[in-house]
Amino acid sequence: MVNEIVTLSDVYRAQRNIVSLARNTPTLPSHTLSELCGSPVYLKLETMQDLGAFKIRGATNRIANLSADEKTRGVITVSTGNHGRAVAHVAHHYRIPVIIYLSKMVPKNKVTAIENLGATVKVYGNSQDEAQKEAERLAQEDNLTFVNPFDDPWVIAGQGTIGLELLESVPKIRTAVIPIGGGGLISGISLALKAFSKDIHIVGVSMERGAAMIESQIAGSPVIVEEVETLADCLGGGIGLDNRYTFSMVEKLVDEFIVVSEVQIAAAMAHMYHHDRMIVEGGGAVGVAALLHGLIPNLIGPTVVVLSGNNVDMDLFSQVVNG
Repeated sequence: MVNEIVTLSDVYRAQRNIVSLARNTPTLPSHTLSELCGSPVYLKLETMQDLGAFKIRGATNRIANLSADEKTRGVITVSTGNHGRAVAHVAHHYRIPVIIYLSKMVPKNKVTAIENLGATVKVYGNSQDEAQKEAERLAQEDNLTFVNPFDDPWVIAGQGTIGLELLESVPKIRTAVIPIGGGGLISGISLALKAFSKDIHIVGVSMERGAAMIESQIAGSPVIVEEVETLADCLGGGIGLDNRYTFSMVEKLVDEFIVVSEVQIAAAMAHMYHHDRMIVEGGGAVGVAALLHGLIPNLIGPTVVVLSGNNVDMDLFSQVVNG
Protein backbone atom coordinates (compact mmCIF):
# COMPACT_ATOMS: atom_id res chain seq x y z
CA MET A 1 0.00 0.00 0.00
CA VAL A 2 1.72 3.16 -1.26
CA ASN A 3 2.67 5.51 1.60
CA GLU A 4 0.13 3.66 3.75
CA ILE A 5 -2.59 6.07 2.56
CA VAL A 6 -5.87 4.33 1.79
CA THR A 7 -7.10 4.94 -1.76
CA LEU A 8 -10.02 3.80 -3.87
CA SER A 9 -7.62 1.52 -5.77
CA ASP A 10 -6.82 -0.19 -2.46
CA VAL A 11 -10.53 -0.84 -1.94
CA TYR A 12 -10.86 -2.40 -5.39
CA ARG A 13 -7.81 -4.59 -4.69
CA ALA A 14 -9.39 -5.61 -1.39
CA GLN A 15 -12.54 -6.61 -3.22
CA ARG A 16 -10.50 -9.14 -5.18
CA ASN A 17 -8.64 -10.34 -2.08
CA ILE A 18 -11.70 -11.11 0.02
CA VAL A 19 -13.95 -12.79 -2.53
CA SER A 20 -13.23 -16.32 -1.27
CA LEU A 21 -14.14 -15.62 2.38
CA ALA A 22 -16.51 -12.64 2.47
CA ARG A 23 -19.95 -12.44 0.92
CA ASN A 24 -21.35 -9.70 -1.28
CA THR A 25 -24.31 -9.18 1.05
CA PRO A 26 -27.80 -8.09 -0.04
CA THR A 27 -29.12 -4.56 0.19
CA LEU A 28 -32.89 -4.74 0.67
CA PRO A 29 -35.63 -2.13 1.01
CA SER A 30 -37.22 -1.56 4.42
CA HIS A 31 -40.88 -0.77 3.87
CA THR A 32 -41.54 0.28 7.47
CA LEU A 33 -38.56 2.62 7.65
CA SER A 34 -39.26 4.00 4.18
CA GLU A 35 -42.81 4.84 5.23
CA LEU A 36 -41.60 6.39 8.47
CA CYS A 37 -38.95 8.53 6.77
CA GLY A 38 -41.00 9.48 3.72
CA SER A 39 -38.29 8.33 1.29
CA PRO A 40 -36.69 5.03 0.30
CA VAL A 41 -34.61 3.33 2.99
CA TYR A 42 -32.45 0.29 2.25
CA LEU A 43 -30.73 -2.08 4.67
CA LYS A 44 -27.21 -3.39 3.97
CA LEU A 45 -27.28 -6.84 5.54
CA GLU A 46 -23.79 -7.54 6.88
CA THR A 47 -25.74 -9.73 9.31
CA MET A 48 -25.71 -12.28 6.49
CA GLN A 49 -21.94 -12.78 6.49
CA ASP A 50 -21.06 -16.35 7.49
CA LEU A 51 -19.65 -15.07 10.80
CA GLY A 52 -22.52 -12.66 11.29
CA ALA A 53 -20.58 -9.39 10.93
CA PHE A 54 -18.71 -7.18 8.48
CA LYS A 55 -15.33 -7.72 10.18
CA ILE A 56 -14.51 -10.69 7.93
CA ARG A 57 -13.80 -8.21 5.12
CA GLY A 58 -11.02 -6.25 6.80
CA ALA A 59 -9.52 -9.28 8.51
CA THR A 60 -9.32 -11.19 5.23
CA ASN A 61 -7.70 -8.32 3.36
CA ARG A 62 -5.14 -7.71 6.12
CA ILE A 63 -4.05 -11.32 6.43
CA ALA A 64 -4.04 -11.85 2.66
CA ASN A 65 -1.42 -9.08 2.46
CA LEU A 66 0.96 -10.65 4.98
CA SER A 67 4.32 -11.90 3.73
CA ALA A 68 5.10 -15.61 3.86
CA ASP A 69 7.40 -14.98 6.82
CA GLU A 70 4.72 -13.03 8.70
CA LYS A 71 2.23 -15.85 8.14
CA THR A 72 4.69 -18.38 9.50
CA ARG A 73 5.31 -16.36 12.67
CA GLY A 74 1.59 -15.81 13.28
CA VAL A 75 -0.79 -13.00 14.11
CA ILE A 76 -2.24 -11.48 17.25
CA THR A 77 -5.10 -9.06 17.77
CA VAL A 78 -7.50 -7.50 20.26
CA SER A 79 -11.24 -7.40 19.88
CA THR A 80 -14.63 -6.64 21.37
CA GLY A 81 -15.73 -9.89 19.72
CA ASN A 82 -16.52 -9.71 16.02
CA HIS A 83 -13.06 -8.75 14.79
CA GLY A 84 -11.46 -11.49 16.88
CA ARG A 85 -13.80 -14.06 15.45
CA ALA A 86 -13.03 -12.89 11.91
CA VAL A 87 -9.25 -12.96 12.45
CA ALA A 88 -9.49 -16.43 13.99
CA HIS A 89 -11.50 -17.68 11.01
CA VAL A 90 -9.16 -16.21 8.40
CA ALA A 91 -6.06 -17.41 10.25
CA HIS A 92 -7.52 -20.93 10.36
CA HIS A 93 -8.16 -20.71 6.61
CA TYR A 94 -4.50 -19.78 5.98
CA ARG A 95 -3.25 -22.19 8.70
CA ILE A 96 -1.64 -19.33 10.60
CA PRO A 97 -1.09 -19.37 14.39
CA VAL A 98 -3.37 -16.79 16.05
CA ILE A 99 -3.82 -15.24 19.49
CA ILE A 100 -6.92 -13.18 20.32
CA TYR A 101 -6.95 -10.81 23.28
CA LEU A 102 -10.34 -9.93 24.76
CA SER A 103 -11.17 -7.79 27.76
CA LYS A 104 -13.40 -8.97 30.60
CA MET A 105 -16.22 -6.86 29.08
CA VAL A 106 -16.59 -9.04 25.97
CA PRO A 107 -19.85 -11.05 26.15
CA LYS A 108 -19.42 -14.76 26.83
CA ASN A 109 -21.13 -15.80 23.59
CA LYS A 110 -18.46 -13.98 21.58
CA VAL A 111 -15.62 -15.46 23.65
CA THR A 112 -16.98 -18.97 23.07
CA ALA A 113 -17.42 -18.38 19.33
CA ILE A 114 -13.74 -17.42 19.01
CA GLU A 115 -12.55 -20.37 21.08
CA ASN A 116 -14.58 -22.69 18.84
CA LEU A 117 -12.51 -21.54 15.87
CA GLY A 118 -9.36 -22.92 17.45
CA ALA A 119 -7.71 -19.61 18.34
CA THR A 120 -5.69 -19.09 21.50
CA VAL A 121 -7.89 -16.74 23.55
CA LYS A 122 -6.52 -14.57 26.33
CA VAL A 123 -8.91 -12.54 28.51
CA TYR A 124 -7.06 -9.57 29.95
CA GLY A 125 -8.02 -6.25 31.54
CA ASN A 126 -11.26 -4.42 32.09
CA SER A 127 -11.36 -2.62 28.74
CA GLN A 128 -10.30 -3.07 25.14
CA ASP A 129 -7.58 -0.45 25.66
CA GLU A 130 -6.01 -2.51 28.46
CA ALA A 131 -6.24 -5.71 26.44
CA GLN A 132 -4.72 -4.00 23.40
CA LYS A 133 -1.67 -2.77 25.34
CA GLU A 134 -0.96 -6.32 26.46
CA ALA A 135 -1.51 -7.73 22.96
CA GLU A 136 0.84 -5.15 21.45
CA ARG A 137 3.46 -5.96 24.11
CA LEU A 138 3.31 -9.67 23.31
CA ALA A 139 3.36 -8.97 19.57
CA GLN A 140 6.64 -7.12 19.95
CA GLU A 141 8.09 -9.67 22.36
CA ASP A 142 7.28 -12.70 20.19
CA ASN A 143 7.65 -10.98 16.79
CA LEU A 144 4.02 -11.49 15.81
CA THR A 145 1.99 -9.33 13.42
CA PHE A 146 -0.58 -7.25 15.29
CA VAL A 147 -3.82 -6.99 13.30
CA ASN A 148 -5.42 -3.74 14.42
CA PRO A 149 -9.23 -4.02 14.52
CA PHE A 150 -9.77 -0.68 12.77
CA ASP A 151 -6.70 1.60 12.52
CA ASP A 152 -5.00 -0.27 9.70
CA PRO A 153 -5.02 0.66 5.98
CA TRP A 154 -5.68 -2.90 4.77
CA VAL A 155 -8.51 -3.35 7.27
CA ILE A 156 -10.05 -0.02 6.24
CA ALA A 157 -9.81 -0.95 2.56
CA GLY A 158 -11.48 -4.28 3.28
CA GLN A 159 -14.41 -2.61 5.02
CA GLY A 160 -14.60 -0.16 2.12
CA THR A 161 -15.76 -2.96 -0.18
CA ILE A 162 -19.19 -2.48 1.42
CA GLY A 163 -19.26 0.96 -0.19
CA LEU A 164 -18.60 -0.51 -3.63
CA GLU A 165 -21.49 -2.94 -3.15
CA LEU A 166 -23.80 -0.14 -2.00
CA LEU A 167 -23.10 1.83 -5.16
CA GLU A 168 -24.00 -1.21 -7.26
CA SER A 169 -27.25 -1.85 -5.35
CA VAL A 170 -28.43 1.75 -4.80
CA PRO A 171 -26.65 3.91 -7.40
CA LYS A 172 -28.72 6.99 -6.49
CA ILE A 173 -27.85 6.80 -2.79
CA ARG A 174 -27.97 10.21 -1.08
CA THR A 175 -27.46 9.32 2.60
CA ALA A 176 -25.51 6.53 4.31
CA VAL A 177 -26.13 5.81 7.99
CA ILE A 178 -23.25 3.79 9.43
CA PRO A 179 -22.31 2.53 12.91
CA ILE A 180 -19.12 4.09 14.24
CA GLY A 181 -16.81 2.56 16.82
CA GLY A 182 -13.09 2.72 16.08
CA GLY A 183 -13.88 4.10 12.64
CA GLY A 184 -12.61 1.39 10.29
CA LEU A 185 -16.05 0.59 8.87
CA ILE A 186 -17.20 4.16 8.32
CA SER A 187 -13.81 5.28 6.99
CA GLY A 188 -13.72 2.58 4.34
CA ILE A 189 -17.34 2.96 3.24
CA SER A 190 -17.11 6.77 3.18
CA LEU A 191 -13.96 6.65 1.07
CA ALA A 192 -15.71 4.56 -1.56
CA LEU A 193 -18.96 6.57 -1.52
CA LYS A 194 -17.34 10.01 -1.55
CA ALA A 195 -15.11 8.96 -4.46
CA PHE A 196 -18.33 8.39 -6.39
CA SER A 197 -20.06 11.58 -5.21
CA LYS A 198 -18.98 14.12 -2.62
CA ASP A 199 -22.70 14.96 -2.20
CA ILE A 200 -23.49 11.66 -0.47
CA HIS A 201 -24.22 12.55 3.15
CA ILE A 202 -22.41 10.31 5.64
CA VAL A 203 -23.94 9.92 9.11
CA GLY A 204 -21.97 8.14 11.84
CA VAL A 205 -24.03 6.72 14.71
CA SER A 206 -22.77 5.46 18.05
CA MET A 207 -24.09 4.84 21.54
CA GLU A 208 -24.22 7.49 24.28
CA ARG A 209 -22.20 5.28 26.61
CA GLY A 210 -18.59 5.39 25.44
CA ALA A 211 -18.67 6.85 21.91
CA ALA A 212 -14.88 7.20 21.66
CA MET A 213 -14.62 8.35 18.04
CA ILE A 214 -17.38 10.93 18.35
CA GLU A 215 -15.96 12.28 21.62
CA SER A 216 -12.55 12.48 19.96
CA GLN A 217 -13.96 14.38 16.98
CA ILE A 218 -15.62 16.86 19.34
CA ALA A 219 -12.34 17.31 21.20
CA GLY A 220 -10.36 17.72 17.98
CA SER A 221 -7.96 14.86 18.73
CA PRO A 222 -8.10 11.28 20.08
CA VAL A 223 -9.18 11.14 23.71
CA ILE A 224 -9.61 8.42 26.30
CA VAL A 225 -13.25 7.51 26.94
CA GLU A 226 -14.33 5.14 29.69
CA GLU A 227 -15.58 1.82 28.34
CA VAL A 228 -18.83 0.82 30.05
CA GLU A 229 -21.45 -1.85 29.51
CA THR A 230 -23.79 -1.16 26.61
CA LEU A 231 -26.07 -3.00 24.22
CA ALA A 232 -23.73 -1.74 21.49
CA ASP A 233 -20.75 -3.64 22.93
CA CYS A 234 -19.17 -4.13 19.51
CA LEU A 235 -18.69 -0.34 19.23
CA GLY A 236 -16.88 -0.08 22.57
CA GLY A 237 -13.24 0.67 23.27
CA GLY A 238 -10.97 3.59 22.52
CA ILE A 239 -9.57 4.70 19.16
CA GLY A 240 -5.98 4.94 20.42
CA LEU A 241 -4.22 8.15 21.37
CA ASP A 242 -1.71 7.38 18.62
CA ASN A 243 -4.44 6.82 16.02
CA ARG A 244 -2.87 7.04 12.56
CA TYR A 245 -5.70 6.61 10.08
CA THR A 246 -9.32 6.50 11.16
CA PHE A 247 -9.47 9.73 13.19
CA SER A 248 -8.31 11.85 10.25
CA MET A 249 -10.41 9.92 7.72
CA VAL A 250 -13.56 10.32 9.83
CA GLU A 251 -12.78 14.01 10.34
CA LYS A 252 -12.49 14.48 6.58
CA LEU A 253 -15.25 12.22 5.26
CA VAL A 254 -18.10 12.01 7.81
CA ASP A 255 -20.68 14.81 7.66
CA GLU A 256 -22.78 14.21 10.78
CA PHE A 257 -22.52 12.41 14.11
CA ILE A 258 -25.39 11.07 16.21
CA VAL A 259 -25.49 9.21 19.52
CA VAL A 260 -28.39 7.01 20.60
CA SER A 261 -29.49 5.89 24.06
CA GLU A 262 -29.71 2.33 25.35
CA VAL A 263 -33.51 2.57 25.21
CA GLN A 264 -33.37 3.68 21.58
CA ILE A 265 -30.97 0.85 20.68
CA ALA A 266 -33.26 -1.69 22.33
CA ALA A 267 -36.25 -0.29 20.43
CA ALA A 268 -34.34 -0.62 17.16
CA MET A 269 -33.40 -4.24 17.87
CA ALA A 270 -37.02 -5.03 18.68
CA HIS A 271 -38.24 -3.18 15.59
CA MET A 272 -35.96 -5.16 13.30
CA TYR A 273 -37.12 -8.42 14.84
CA HIS A 274 -40.85 -7.73 14.88
CA HIS A 275 -41.13 -5.87 11.57
CA ASP A 276 -38.34 -7.31 9.42
CA ARG A 277 -37.77 -10.68 11.15
CA MET A 278 -34.09 -9.91 11.57
CA ILE A 279 -31.72 -10.47 14.49
CA VAL A 280 -29.42 -7.47 14.81
CA GLU A 281 -26.96 -6.88 17.65
CA GLY A 282 -27.03 -3.56 19.47
CA GLY A 283 -24.06 -2.02 17.68
CA GLY A 284 -25.51 -3.07 14.34
CA ALA A 285 -28.87 -1.48 15.11
CA VAL A 286 -27.73 2.04 16.02
CA GLY A 287 -28.46 3.39 12.53
CA VAL A 288 -32.00 2.05 12.67
CA ALA A 289 -32.34 3.65 16.13
CA ALA A 290 -31.43 7.03 14.66
CA LEU A 291 -34.10 6.74 11.96
CA LEU A 292 -36.78 5.35 14.26
CA HIS A 293 -36.43 8.26 16.65
CA GLY A 294 -36.21 11.02 14.05
CA LEU A 295 -32.64 11.96 14.90
CA ILE A 296 -31.78 12.87 11.30
CA PRO A 297 -34.37 15.60 10.69
CA ASN A 298 -33.09 16.70 7.26
CA LEU A 299 -32.85 13.19 5.85
CA ILE A 300 -32.62 13.03 2.07
CA GLY A 301 -33.21 9.67 0.41
CA PRO A 302 -32.54 7.18 -0.93
CA THR A 303 -30.93 6.22 2.38
CA VAL A 304 -28.85 3.15 3.16
CA VAL A 305 -28.46 1.88 6.73
CA VAL A 306 -25.63 -0.56 7.42
CA LEU A 307 -26.64 -3.41 9.75
CA SER A 308 -23.14 -4.38 10.78
CA GLY A 309 -23.73 -7.63 12.69
CA ASN A 310 -26.03 -10.09 14.44
CA ASN A 311 -23.75 -11.65 17.08
CA VAL A 312 -25.85 -11.01 20.17
CA ASP A 313 -26.34 -13.20 23.23
CA MET A 314 -29.74 -14.78 22.58
CA ASP A 315 -30.89 -14.63 26.19
CA LEU A 316 -30.22 -10.90 26.18
CA PHE A 317 -31.85 -10.57 22.78
CA SER A 318 -34.99 -12.33 24.03
CA GLN A 319 -35.22 -9.92 26.92
CA VAL A 320 -34.83 -6.93 24.59
CA VAL A 321 -37.41 -7.96 22.00
CA ASN A 322 -39.90 -8.90 24.71
CA GLY A 323 -39.59 -5.49 26.32
